[in-house]
Amino acid sequence: MVNSHRTEARPGRKYTKSSCALLLTAALVSLASSRPAASQPNSTAAPKPAGSEIAPRGQREVKDIAYADWKKLCFKPGGARMVCRTSISGTFETGQTAVRLYVTEGEGGGARRLQLFLPVGLYMRPGVKLTVDKGTAHTIPFSWCLTNTCIAGGTLSPALLRELENGKSLTVEVIDTNMQAVTTSLPLGPFSAVHKGAPTQVFEQQIDE
Repeated sequence: MVNSHRTEARPGRKYTKSSCALLLTAALVSLASSRPAASQPNSTAAPKPAGSEIAPRGQREVKDIAYADWKKLCFKPGGARMVCRTSISGTFETGQTAVRLYVTEGEGGGARRLQLFLPVGLYMRPGVKLTVDKGTAHTIPFSWCLTNTCIAGGTLSPALLRELENGKSLTVEVIDTNMQAVTTSLPLGPFSAVHKGAPTQVFEQQIDE
């Protein structure tokens, strides 16, 4: 995954134009980086032609992942609209990040974005399959891979958002380079309250002209 450093700006504090530019980049990184590549479909549940599914050679569930609590952070860069991100992350026993999920939305409505950060070494063509409580599967296309993480993202449909808010568990399934399906389950119980509630922190910025 990509680590980024954010500095919280307290009310009334002013910043130089260079520091403002850095904070603005941090505040909007989730929305910007979650845009799918031009060759990828921009939908969390786009239908696929018959026969296009990848048949895995086996399946294994990864259970040695510890998940942190859901949290909501908001960013208000200068006079721009506030952007909020509800997220959860899971780590292996070694401390390496196994999965991170973001739900990002701007103040005043508009399209929500869903974004996942996953380890490298995955087969990107099938994308990421998300299933809430063994219901309908939703496919999230991969956008790109960096040196230490692969990023999948797309528009979060109202139907999937309702499932996330009402569900108990979210199963994430990917295909590795050995053509095995690898799954893990994220807890959804607190998601609705955190997503609809007040943010844990608000990062504000004032521009010193």
